[in-house]
Amino acid sequence: MANAEHRVRGDAAAGSGGDRTRVVRAALWLVVAVLAVRQTATALGRPPGQGLTGPETWTGPGGVLRMTGSLYDGDRFTGTPFAGLVLRTPARVAEQHLGLVWTFGSLLLVAALGVVAARALPGPVSRRTALLAAPVAISLLMVSLPVRTALHLGQTGVLPVLLVLLGCFAVRGEHARGVLIGVAAALQPTVLLFVVLLGLTGRRRAAVTGGLAFAGCTAPAWAVRPGDSWAYWVHHVAGAGLGGDAADLANQSLHGALLRFGLTGPAEVALLLVLAGAVCVLGLRRAVRYARDGQLLLAVAVTGCVAVAVSPTTWPHQLLWVLLAAAGRVGKRAGDRRLWPVVVVLVLTLPGTMLLPNLAVLVPVRDNVPLLAALAAACAVPFLPRASPYWRDPVPTVYAAPAPGRRGMRRVLSRPNLLLELLLIRVVYSVYAQVRLAATAGRDTAERHGRQIHAVERWLHIDIEHWANRTVAGIAPLRGFFDFYYSTFHFIVPLTILGVLYVRRPAEYRWARATIGFATLVALVGFWLYPLAPPRLMPGLGFIDTVHGVQDLARPDYGSLTAVTNQYAAMPSLHFGWSLWCGVVVVLLAPRGWMKALGLLHPLLTVCAIVATANHWVLDAVGGAVVVGLGFALARLLTGGRRKDPAVVVPGAAKPWEDRTPPAAAVPVPRPPDDVPAQGVRKG
Repeated sequence: MANAEHRVRGDAAAGSGGDRTRVVRAALWLVVAVLAVRQTATALGRPPGQGLTGPETWTGPGGVLRMTGSLYDGDRFTGTPFAGLVLRTPARVAEQHLGLVWTFGSLLLVAALGVVAARALPGPVSRRTALLAAPVAISLLMVSLPVRTALHLGQTGVLPVLLVLLGCFAVRGEHARGVLIGVAAALQPTVLLFVVLLGLTGRRRAAVTGGLAFAGCTAPAWAVRPGDSWAYWVHHVAGAGLGGDAADLANQSLHGALLRFGLTGPAEVALLLVLAGAVCVLGLRRAVRYARDGQLLLAVAVTGCVAVAVSPTTWPHQLLWVLLAAAGRVGKRAGDRRLWPVVVVLVLTLPGTMLLPNLAVLVPVRDNVPLLAALAAACAVPFLPRASPYWRDPVPTVYAAPAPGRRGMRRVLSRPNLLLELLLIRVVYSVYAQVRLAATAGRDTAERHGRQIHAVERWLHIDIEHWANRTVAGIAPLRGFFDFYYSTFHFIVPLTILGVLYVRRPAEYRWARATIGFATLVALVGFWLYPLAPPRLMPGLGFIDTVHGVQDLARPDYGSLTAVTNQYAAMPSLHFGWSLWCGVVVVLLAPRGWMKALGLLHPLLTVCAIVATANHWVLDAVGGAVVVGLGFALARLLTGGRRKDPAVVVPGAAKPWEDRTPPAAAVPVPRPPDDVPAQGVRKG
């Protein structure tokens, strides 16, 4: 009877899980459809001459494919002479409806690429992964920089990648596989490295066929357009310098990086040959190892990353190989598995300025982020072999017991991956800064709201800003102290608290990070809905801007300040909100009384600073307190809040801070992290 009841419950749970999977899958396919519509509208909605620049210059009046002159007389066409021959016929056919045909054709290629890549994931994979992989892959492709560039400029960067994947995973027979890869190499010459990969993995017939197919596609181009072929293969060394300056930031190859570092001439060529040779040898050896391990998709991605690095020019639409490298598994802990895929996706979707701060020492890294990701995938990232005990069974994440009556996110107790944490904090802050900068409705609206706030404060008899500002401005030491405090401690104190919690109290770190994150999101809504001029930007009220100096209120967007911040994002005050968050966290977590006192002193000094320097109204501080309260409330609603519950430990799980050991006859219960009480630990 008990067994029958257990079986019924298990079937019900499985059915419920299957229903959730189907709902998620339907939602993901809806996301794919929305992205496809958006990309189509973006590509077709551009004014003439600003979109699909490749096809327009190929087929329009005087376009290179309609002229008897050279394909490379202009600076738009960067493909091989074979690509020029192939595109002539379909381009002429599609001339009347070029944008529509080209855009939909490219989207179909992207969808096919995502489906093939999803089906090529190394097994075994769960049913849930198999169902969700295709829409996730297509969505990531849609938002990636290579696909966006290909759709915008009308480039063919998706086609060679799809041909290689079809050759490796979708067709049967060595000759068919070789033909597809050979044709891809005729469109993108560095794809010839896949012919080498075929030979090194024992597919000699496919390798020979691929080489012959490449020669068979390239030879007619030499016969029909010998001048263009000489210009492309010899004068421009397989396209180097076509489409723009090879030293441009868009060229993410070793050649482009060396040129940006100032190396030119024979020294640059010699160093490039040495580096390219080393990357080819090391990368292809790794690709062969992964192919023999049953991770053919990873082997293809690694080889493609080698091609990205060693190509004379690698423009954005040719970077899709790097995105495929997200299929590799890295890390022993379950919490570390997200690091590599997240890095790859962010690198291929966001500009380097959002990934790294604008520091001189980081500029060389920031300018070459896609290249560095390709080199890392090709030569350095320690992808797990399938024989590793961590391949399917990583060290599990430790969770707190769910709060009674709550159905939210499980509260994680273990320490998060540091690199992933820093990267996400940087990206989230960049998004926050851009949204805040964009959240403005104009000076008139902001000043009208300023007059509203001032009137309310006068009615409440709390309009102390003018008195405080004039008093502090007249006392030089006090003015200097509050100016320094306003400009310095806004970021330092919250980051310090988060750093200490990360090291000493990982579970509390996650809770604290969630609360300040939710509070900041709520504040963005306030910036957007209620732009507000601070006292220092209100004309006629006589406030002194002690921090930024005297301003011309007829032109308050003076100087470089406008480029880095929205001066009308005063309500709510995150200066006070973040300081209040610091005070609450320190009071709740600090072990000593003097620490708690310092924690309370910080928001007190901050509110004095923001009012005395005329950067905020008193009600702005009230708004900051409200959003912080909402941040704590949302964290409690979704995760159960800050609770000292025992951890739920999976039977047989290794300790979070130790490597996995071979299973023993009796599995000890792991000791919980330092911030979780030892008593009451139970197996989940």
